[in-house]
Amino acid sequence: MIIGRSPLRISIGGGGTDLPSYYLEHGGFCISAAIDKYVFVSMQRTTVNEMLLRYSQIERVSKVEEIKHPIIREALLMTGIAEPNIEITSMADIPAGTGLGSSGSFTTCLLRVLHQYKRHFIHPRELAEAACHIELERLKDPIGKQDQYIAAFGGVTVFDFKRDGQVEARPLAASEDTLAQLEDNLLLFATGYSRSAGSILKEQDSKTKGKDAGMVANLHYVKELGQRILEHLERGEIAKFGELMHEHWLHKKKRSASMSNPDIDRWYQLGLDNGALGGKLIGAGGGGFLLFYTEQKGRLRRAMAEAGLHEVVFAFDFQGTKIIV
Repeated sequence: MIIGRSPLRISIGGGGTDLPSYYLEHGGFCISAAIDKYVFVSMQRTTVNEMLLRYSQIERVSKVEEIKHPIIREALLMTGIAEPNIEITSMADIPAGTGLGSSGSFTTCLLRVLHQYKRHFIHPRELAEAACHIELERLKDPIGKQDQYIAAFGGVTVFDFKRDGQVEARPLAASEDTLAQLEDNLLLFATGYSRSAGSILKEQDSKTKGKDAGMVANLHYVKELGQRILEHLERGEIAKFGELMHEHWLHKKKRSASMSNPDIDRWYQLGLDNGALGGKLIGAGGGGFLLFYTEQKGRLRRAMAEAGLHEVVFAFDFQGTKIIV
């Protein structure tokens, strides 16, 4: 049996500028952090002459083309694995639809496992690009490249999305003390709302392709905020990052009427009233997790607990997608 794991992620700054509709014309930029919450994929040969696929559903098929799960089908087709006597199972620490990049993590993990099955080495950069090829090109999903790249590379990583389609990646040049403080002062709370990132990102993608002035200006500003966040973090000015998170969220909300809702707005304000310097919804928006930066962790935790929000405690993951068995 082969078992792989791939980290989920939180976006630190610049999220939304990693969609091709934006970066192919203007260049994109974001900072992401992989966290120690994972998607797992296992694969093994069986003695049964069929493909058994276990995820939120169970599929039994005789050939790849019959597979309903689009990512599994396209990954098998792309890697040329066609024999029927295999079993693939997927599990995750946190459900999909919560804004932590689970689709990109699943795709990178599945591809890493399939390459291990074929005894092929694949570099993190190749892995990320292969995952992007499946989701963005083969399946035409209106999403960005951030999730696949941070899952493959891990760490707290800076990405430049070039106009020619290339992606440059480097670790955040921050001290160990800064990274430790950042990790300690970021608190993640589940809102209880789940959503499809595609529906919100489709609106952004469509407006960007249509050169909607408001959307393009918003993404320009968010990219510039991400670059300012980078400067402050690399100088060790972590509290300033917290303040810029708030500014980021105010601009992110303007992208879509579906970005937030009255409950999320109320919880966000509650966070600010109880010691958070800033925060935002992680992912495309509409639900999932609220991420806050605070130096008053006890006070914020009590307020969120009283409001009925569950905290997910996390640490940064610096290994990226890997084979564990």
